[in-house]
Parts: sequence; C-alpha cells; structure tokens
Amino acid sequence: MPITIDACVAQHQGDRREQQDRAAILPHPRGGGVTLAVVADGMGGHTGGVIAARQVIHTARNNLDGFSARTESARVLLESIINEAHMLIKASRFINEKDPHSTVVLLLLQPGKASWAHCGDSRIYHFRGDSLLFRSTDHSYVGQLVVQGRITPEQALVHPNRNILLTSLGGVEKPKIAFGEAEGLQAGDTFLLCSDGLWAYFSDQELGWVINGSATAREASELLIGRARALGNKDGDNISITILKLLEAPLAEPTAGLLLPPQAAK
Repeated sequence: MPITIDACVAQHQGDRREQQDRAAILPHPRGGGVTLAVVADGMGGHTGGVIAARQVIHTARNNLDGFSARTESARVLLESIINEAHMLIKASRFINEKDPHSTVVLLLLQPGKASWAHCGDSRIYHFRGDSLLFRSTDHSYVGQLVVQGRITPEQALVHPNRNILLTSLGGVEKPKIAFGEAEGLQAGDTFLLCSDGLWAYFSDQELGWVINGSATAREASELLIGRARALGNKDGDNISITILKLLEAPLAEPTAGLLLPPQAAK
C-alpha cells in the first residue's frame, strides 16, 4: 500500500514579547517523495533570536534545492545545513550587532526512510501508533545529568539550570550534531519536531496519546498547543511544532468506460 503524508506546521508566541522560533516543512522542488522538516529555536535577545532562526530556515531551503537523493547522502545534507547556518549566524553578528544563536532539529523524509539531525534542545520524536520508537537527547546541562542517571527526566523539567545549553548554532565552538535514521517506515508512523516551549509540558507517552488519538496532524497540533498554553500559566515560551503522520494512500478507483488509446496504455 502506498504511503502519503499528513503534515502540519504550527506556532504560538506564548507569553513572550516576540516569536523567535521558526518552523517549516519543505518539499523538494523536484519531488521524488523527498521532504525536509525544520524547527529552529532562536536566542539572543530582542531580534537576535529571530535573525538566527530565520537563517536556519533559509539555509535549509537553499541546500535542499541543490540536493540529489540519488547521488548524495542524507547525512551530508543535514550536516551541511547545520554547519553553514552556524557560520552565517556567526557572521551576522558583525552586521546586526546582536548575539544570535539557535537550536535546530531537521528531518529528511525519503521513500521508506527517514534521516534526522539536531543541535541543542529542540527535539524529534518518532512514534508508531502511540508507542515511542525514538526521542532525541537534549544537548543541555540537565540533559546530560539525565543521561548520567544523576537526575530523572521529571527532575530535569524543574531544575534551576534547565535552560543551559551545551551547544548551539552561532556559538564560539563548532556545533555538536547528533544524527539518526529509520528505515522500513509504515502507515501509523509519526514524526514530531518541536521546541522546548512544547515538550516541557508533556511526557513522551502523553505526546504519543495525543498524536495517535487525533484524526489529523492539524488536530494534534491544536490540542498540544492548547494544552501547553493552559499549563504555561501565563508564562509560556514560544512554541513551534511540525508533525508528519504517515498514512495509507487510498488507491485510485478505475474510471468505468474509459478506453485508453494504444500509446497511453503502454
């Protein structure tokens, strides 16, 4: 059975002065079932974060346009997007007199395969139904404490140093990048990319329940943002989400009485 994608990009400014996140779902200009999803959480004070996150999306779009799935690897594409965006964000300091930084999470979908990369604490989740198959590990101080077993994921959500990142785009050092991939994708698989303005309010299981229980990606996005806003208690961060649900594509029904000419029937 062929697979189709139900996708949605959703954002909310939260209770911040401006929306410094950027998110996009970018189909390859030459088709071929290739799609790139991006979430970037900008940082750097007033307008600085916007500059950084916008640069990530711009770089992703430009690099995707020149990507050939037949001759190039997904990892090379994802790595080049992150490293080039990092250099351009650093260069923008001299033009804008700001201190822009950004996290990034990228997902490249190709027929039967998904590849992803991230830097910082914007996350990617891969669900099958409501079961979690994969979740990225945050490049943050508390993320490392969780990995080391020194605190629990629940304790990390309220830790006083939970906002300290170990790496980002635009910093002094070259960004650290984590890669992953999955093959054998099937109907019922869902990918969620989001900034910490969303995931901070949900357990992995809660996210899976909402996404699997929603009829569409848009419905899931609306439910998640609504719940995050309610839990934010008028102090919520920017929220950015991309959801890509893999569905069985309905087979086209044959048209009765249509006789094709010989050259079209080959």
